[in-house]
Amino acid sequence: EVINQWNLLDYSFPYDYDLINSYRPENSVFTGLEITDDRIFLAVPRLRTGVGATLATIPRHTPPGSSPALQAYPSWDFHRIAKGLNDSCDGLTSVYRIRKDSCNRLWVLDAGVLTSLEDFRRICPPKLVIFDLRTDQPVRTIIFPRQVLRPNSLLTNLILDETVQGTCDHAFVYMSDTAAPGLVVYDGSQDTAWRLMHPAMFPDPDFSDYTVQGEKFTLMDGVVGLALAPKLGNLYFQPLATDRLFSIPTSVLRKGPPAEGEELPITLAGKKSSQGLGLAVDTRDDTLFFSPVSETSIASWNPATNQQKLIAYDPEKLQFAAELMWHAEDNSVWLLSTRFQKFFRRTLSPSEVNFRLIRIHTSPVVSAGLTNTLYYK
Repeated sequence: EVINQWNLLDYSFPYDYDLINSYRPENSVFTGLEITDDRIFLAVPRLRTGVGATLATIPRHTPPGSSPALQAYPSWDFHRIAKGLNDSCDGLTSVYRIRKDSCNRLWVLDAGVLTSLEDFRRICPPKLVIFDLRTDQPVRTIIFPRQVLRPNSLLTNLILDETVQGTCDHAFVYMSDTAAPGLVVYDGSQDTAWRLMHPAMFPDPDFSDYTVQGEKFTLMDGVVGLALAPKLGNLYFQPLATDRLFSIPTSVLRKGPPAEGEELPITLAGKKSSQGLGLAVDTRDDTLFFSPVSETSIASWNPATNQQKLIAYDPEKLQFAAELMWHAEDNSVWLLSTRFQKFFRRTLSPSEVNFRLIRIHTSPVVSAGLTNTLYYK
């Protein structure tokens, strides 16, 4: 079900000529998604110059297949960088992913890096900003200590874990560092953070080439896909440049910085038929959803039963799922389809639909004759 679709992303701009004239729609692609009762939040990182607001909203309920203009969140005052004004780090620089907690607050992971596909300019320290969705005001900002970061750190994804220590400000946050591969853990109760590294988090050069609908591009991205399986107590993770999927116990993540020389108990969960980005878990039974990019598909795997299924296949609508999200309210998978191969190669056509917000109802599920090609245990 196509909820919304766009040829190119468009914003509802104020009457500000500097802002309008600096916008280059062909350089905008969304990577992050969150859903509330009345709004859908979209993260649009500043991969190239000319991006409008890096965090935006659209109405939750719009005509199917419509193309609503993006509204800057919480206001354009937080996106002064869109006009080339780098005079303050109080606003938002570049956001890849966002997550809502149980206290109706939005956790925003700001990488602090401009034009990461062009010249990788860090202009602000990476941070977490928490917005109260009732007032749309920031209520907390978390700046990470220097020891958990590297000069080329690019924080791209986050998981809120409210299942162990407590909810809201007591949650643990697990974050991916894609360019300096590793995981960063934040303990909300103690207001401390630490870093974990392992070869499984690094990109594999043998899988740095991606082919989607005949178009090929190269990108050496490390760990970026994350999903929490609460009943199993595992965090799934995957670099973009790999065909492998890994897991690590969340108890290991939460215990603090690993000792020098300590080996992390990382498990190879399985292999996919091609690389993938988005991951999501059905919290009812820990079924994992993933999207092999070359197959333009959404597939699932249940670790308890080893049951594998092809959920959806569409060579047009499922090109490069940048974000998968399990939505418990309607027992469905929501995803952002981006045609990233065309964005990366600068072959986006403004006369074609390039970006889609899609919902897939997972019951009943179509059994897959291609399961062995999608996933190997």
